[in-house]
Order: sequence, then structure tokens, then C-alpha cells
Amino acid sequence: MEWDSAAALPQVICLGEALVDRLGPPGGDPATAPPEQLDDRLGGAPANVACGLARLGTPVAFVGRLGRDAIGEAFARLLTERGVNLSALQWDPRRPTRIVLVRRDAAGERRFEGFAGDQGLGFADQALDAAELAAQLPALLAAARWLQVGSIPLASAASAEALERALTQAQAHGVAVALDVNWRPTFWDVAADPDAAPGTEALARLRPLLERAALLKLAAEEAEGLFGSRDPAAIAAALPQRPAVVVTDGGAGVAWWFGAGPVGVLPAFQVPVADSTGAGDAFLAGLLHRLCLEPQLLVPAAEEPLAERQRAAIRFACACGALVCQGSGAIDPQPGAAAVDDFLSRVSG
Repeated sequence: MEWDSAAALPQVICLGEALVDRLGPPGGDPATAPPEQLDDRLGGAPANVACGLARLGTPVAFVGRLGRDAIGEAFARLLTERGVNLSALQWDPRRPTRIVLVRRDAAGERRFEGFAGDQGLGFADQALDAAELAAQLPALLAAARWLQVGSIPLASAASAEALERALTQAQAHGVAVALDVNWRPTFWDVAADPDAAPGTEALARLRPLLERAALLKLAAEEAEGLFGSRDPAAIAAALPQRPAVVVTDGGAGVAWWFGAGPVGVLPAFQVPVADSTGAGDAFLAGLLHRLCLEPQLLVPAAEEPLAERQRAAIRFACACGALVCQGSGAIDPQPGAAAVDDFLSRVSG
């Protein structure tokens, strides 16, 4: 599917960071490795989800702030080529687009270890402008089903204010919020342990966001850190709005609860992993794609036909993640819907 990226009304709006993942050599340090061993890939969770949705054929907009630099221009070209609506994209004349240092182990698993490119003012994504956003967003919300966000904008005052404005406008337009927690301690404190759980201050900022999600996606370790449980039904019960909850656990599979019936569980597809960066974002893109096609999937009901369709949607999303794991970077390996269907026709599970 193709459409005019400046004019098409999106079904999903992805709001947040677009950045470069600087992948170090397997087993090496991206901060010290020679340039020829580094692999720079455009990424950032909301940008990844936007590109994944566009590849699958769902009209989508990306809302974020890029630096007026080579990376920002590369993003604009990529998103335009994918068919992503950029009518609410912001440009920062002083701050650069963020570069994230990503260490990979021999198995392709990644660990975020700080940033590069800061010139003393921070990064463009931290300065998302709330007033500018408030003027741009209503036109996009008119036909949207979902506003997809993560927790990283909460780490900076300006972007947190912009996120709050977006959530308020989405509620006014009846647009549901899909939250991928995407907890990254180094975005809150560059000196933090990349594996640290949210502290008291972060939890206080996260809680109101968690309570506004209609769909909540968490990695297993995020579920443990925030709720002390990996059970999606228990997590939903801990929140006043009782959202649909999906808990992903890499190669161990995924569990979900969509409002009724037993918790669903699906094992991960066993595929060779070149780089797991962006697999969760591809999963979320696949799930939102299916929810746009079948919004009734989140209607609480325990009857078997609906449960089977929910499982099919999760299986589709898992296939999107598995296919991304087999390539490098988060965006380049993203599949189209036909490639996902072909993959699913060749595997069991």
C-alpha cells in the first residue's frame, strides 16, 4: 500500500524518539571499537514501530523531534520512503539527533550503554515542543485508532510535557493509548546501570502513564520490576482501567491477557538471531496492525472463536519479531505482510 506521507490520515500515531543505534562488533565495545567495526542503524522504538506498521500496510504517522543534521535528514528520507505521515515532525536547529551505543554479545543480544553526539544541550528528542505538538496533533487524531508511546519522553521535562499534552488530546478524541514501557535507565541517568530497575522517582512518573494505557506491552523484566509479576492478568488487575496486557520474554515466548478468559501463552519461534535490536518493536507493529484490522480482538469475551483470533494476532506479531531478529538493525529487516504470512506457512506453533 502506498499513500501521500504528508496527507494520509493515520490509523496509528507513534510518538517519541528517533535515534541511531550504533552497534558494536559482537562481543566488542561500541565506544572504543574502530569505525570500520561499527554498524550505525536508524532506530528508536516509536520510529521502529512506525516503519514496521508502514511496511505491513497500516497508515501511520511519526511524531517526534530530529536534529538538523545528517542523521535527521536520513530519517526524514527513510520515513518518507516508507510512507509514514510526517506532518507533525519537529526539527531542532541546535540539538543533534541522538546516537545510542549498543553492545552486542556473541548471541546477538543487545545492551544499551550510553550516548554519543551531545554538544552540551542534550538531544533533539528531549526537546519535543508541547505547544507545537498541540497545534499539529488534532488533525492526525481525527481518524486514528491508536496513539503509541513509550516511557522515554518522561525522562526529560520538555518531552514529558509534550507527551502529557498528546495523551490529553488523544483522550479527548477517543483515541486509545498503546504503551510499550521500553524502560531504559541510561536515558534517565547516563551513569545508571543499564539493567537497573526503575527507582522511586521514575516509578512516580511512570504510574500515571501506565494508568492511561488501553494496551500495555512489557518485557518480562519490566513486568517484574514494575508489578512483581509476569502474569498479564495480574498486571491488568493492578491497574484501574484493566488494560489488555502483553508480556514478552525474548526467546522464551509471550503471554497475554485481553480482558477475559485464561492467559494466553505462545512459545517463541526458533530462528537464528543476528541482532535482536527492534524485535519487540516489530512485534508491537505486528500486533497494532492486526488490531487495526480487527479492533474487536480487544473486546472482553471468552468464547473460543475470539480466543483463537487473538492467538492468531499474537502469532503474527511474534513472526514479525522473529523475522527482524534474523537481520541487522531494527528497521531494515522489517517484513511486509506477505513475508509474515509466508513465514507462518512454513513454521509450526
